Amino acid sequence: MVTATGSALARARKAAEEVTDPELPMLTLADLGVLRGVEIDPHGTVIASLTPTYSGCPAMAEMRAGVSQRLGAAGFDRVEIRTVLDPPWTTDWITAAGRRKLAEHHIAPPQAAPRSPGPVLVALSPSRQAVACPHCSCDDTEQLSQFSATSCRALLRCRSCLEPFEYFKEI
Repeated sequence: MVTATGSALARARKAAEEVTDPELPMLTLADLGVLRGVEIDPHGTVIASLTPTYSGCPAMAEMRAGVSQRLGAAGFDRVEIRTVLDPPWTTDWITAAGRRKLAEHHIAPPQAAPRSPGPVLVALSPSRQAVACPHCSCDDTEQLSQFSATSCRALLRCRSCLEPFEYFKEI
């Protein structure tokens, strides 16, 4: 049996926290709130827990591989990646640093996710919320497309500076 030291756990956590999102490489999985936890079991296996941003997220396989590779490069031979579905991921888990990084890359960060004690309601029409332009901060914007580079983002345009920008939709 291998006993995990505090320094080994800190090293494992640091390695996992540095993995970037394959679709938003300016964000780490920790920034995105996808990395739920890192622990070392009594046998010395590093267990990293990830929550997908939504069911069927195509980036999940790359996220798992990235965490596994980074932990291996940090000297951990035994790695297990677990998928945690409960509670489901929400854009509210994006850290303040993650929101700042999105804005710095001209992607408007999500607003607070709607809360419902029951089933999640799905809006079939475009959101009517005002989204501030990450270029000039004007909130007179219009949606050009409900989807952008990924299904998590929409394409908007500022009516003031006329610059297009992506908006990370709240979930």
